[in-house]
Amino acid sequence: MLTINVAVLLAVIIVVRLGRRTEARSRNDEKLTVLIVLAFGVVVAPTAFGQGVLDVVGQLATGVSEAAP
Repeated sequence: MLTINVAVLLAVIIVVRLGRRTEARSRNDEKLTVLIVLAFGVVVAPTAFGQGVLDVVGQLATGVSEAAP
């Protein structure tokens, strides 16, 4: 039996979609890409990897907000 990790499948789809030329994309194509990326975020968020990304982004945001005058 073959099992496919949904997060891996979405990541592959994102890489393939973003690898295409920008000029060839329609507005609906862009919206679909955004929806796929959001779904990927929802799937990855509860994992250890997602929590690590959240921590890094949080530290970056804190650093930027503290550096701003």
